[in-house]
Amino acid sequence: MMKMHKTLAVAATMALACAISGAQSKSFRLGQWTEIHNAIIRELNASYVDTLPVDRIMRAGIDAMLEDLDPYTIYIPEEENEDLQMMLSKTYGGIGAIIYKQVDSNVVINEPYYGSPAYKNGIVSGDEIIAIDGKPTKGLEAAESSERMKGKPGTTVTFKIKKVRTGDTLDVPVVRERIHIPDVEYVGMLNDTTGYIKQTGFTENVSEEIRNGYNNLKKQGMTKLVLDLRGNGGGLMNEAIRIVSLFVPKGSLVVSSKGKDEASYMEFKTTTEPIDTQIPLVVLVDGGSASSSEIVAGAIQDLDRGTIMGTRTFGKGLVQSVRPIVYNGQLKVTTAKYYTPSGRCVQAIDYANRNEDGSVGHIPDSLTHTFYTSKGRPVKDGGGITPDVEIEGQSYSRLVYSLVLNGIIDQFVLDFVREHDSIPALDDFRMTDEMFEDFIAFAKTQDFDYRSSAKTLFDQMKKELEKDGLAESMSDELDGLEKALEMDKEQFIRLKKDEIVPFIEEEIAIRYYYQEAGIKVRIRYDDQLKKALESPLI
Repeated sequence: MMKMHKTLAVAATMALACAISGAQSKSFRLGQWTEIHNAIIRELNASYVDTLPVDRIMRAGIDAMLEDLDPYTIYIPEEENEDLQMMLSKTYGGIGAIIYKQVDSNVVINEPYYGSPAYKNGIVSGDEIIAIDGKPTKGLEAAESSERMKGKPGTTVTFKIKKVRTGDTLDVPVVRERIHIPDVEYVGMLNDTTGYIKQTGFTENVSEEIRNGYNNLKKQGMTKLVLDLRGNGGGLMNEAIRIVSLFVPKGSLVVSSKGKDEASYMEFKTTTEPIDTQIPLVVLVDGGSASSSEIVAGAIQDLDRGTIMGTRTFGKGLVQSVRPIVYNGQLKVTTAKYYTPSGRCVQAIDYANRNEDGSVGHIPDSLTHTFYTSKGRPVKDGGGITPDVEIEGQSYSRLVYSLVLNGIIDQFVLDFVREHDSIPALDDFRMTDEMFEDFIAFAKTQDFDYRSSAKTLFDQMKKELEKDGLAESMSDELDGLEKALEMDKEQFIRLKKDEIVPFIEEEIAIRYYYQEAGIKVRIRYDDQLKKALESPLI
């Protein structure tokens, strides 16, 4: 017996020694690499042939180090704290307007926000800002123009503005305010019984916005609700929990998280009474629905409280915390993974297995695990939330992306605004054939890449064949294929009219009736939403 006690004591001592040794080894390696890093910087500073760009190389080194961990752990220096606030709260100090800027032209007000300081001072879409506090805007980059317009709430910025309607030049002083870009973009009835809430983020108090939206819709006769989280990249986890708490019994598990060790495990349950546990609920999601959106969708699915529709979500099951560091910097660091009520982690199995848009790529069934909802329905992990009802969303051609990203649609709409004082009431407004012909005539004069995806791939293939010395021997076949794929600008724009018209219509509506009008136009053409409403589950 004594011998056994001695054996156990020796084993325990060895285990403790190994643990201490491991900790010391880890600390030693960290200290060793810190010394190496500092020694390299000192030697470069003393010996490098040119002036050492210390700020640039140190920032690049930090960014590369953090990027090697995960995509969400990032360093924010003091000068970028305003960007952090924008990320966390969607607020900034400014005038409340989106601008359009080319280096050789003035700033153009593209889209003022309803109720903003710009709106209150009569600044409208198409107005040109010639100078900001006496500084001419010609020659400025868009980013510098934007920064000059921003500032501490309560301060005044003076614009020299050329008015789009009259051509008059005026000095317009504007008092900046704290601008909040709302997370709830739209609340309205889709038909006599179906309410609709479009939510784009999870910043502070968005759950109260959802509650207020629900109450307004109930007054209008709502008997079923669609919560649209498509494209919602997430935000504060607490707000996700509060939103779920509106629709499930008090005390329900919404999400759990686990960090570096078992002791870090935490459960998050609803702590308030719900407003409605019976109303039929649909949550719309897609590949852009991430983080807190997945907490809401995962909880509603696992608790069998509603129906998830759309396409598989992004697959971000990581929790970030913001830690202050030296010189007033911030480190947004991944501290835990979160799990839905059934025990699923929605984090993609690996960061590399992603689609072009960043969402979860194909996950083999052999790598997934099965979990069960409160009513025993099987659900799987492996990355993202798979909808109960899969409905494919609208796909767009390369041409449409090119028209949007190159500002062709924005420029056309601004020209339209300059020439038209008004448009019909929103319910009656549609883009006419004559307007589309005007767009074609305008787009034909613009320089942008209008090739189809197939033509782009063909051009890449042809270059590779030329590198391999095979193009000449296949010249007849290549010429025939190229001729078949060739399409002039006007021909391709006409072919994609049905894709292009909704974008132009939405942008024109926003310029005259502000942001909510754009959502209404988007709903008008939203086939995925229409198919969801046709489901017998709603």
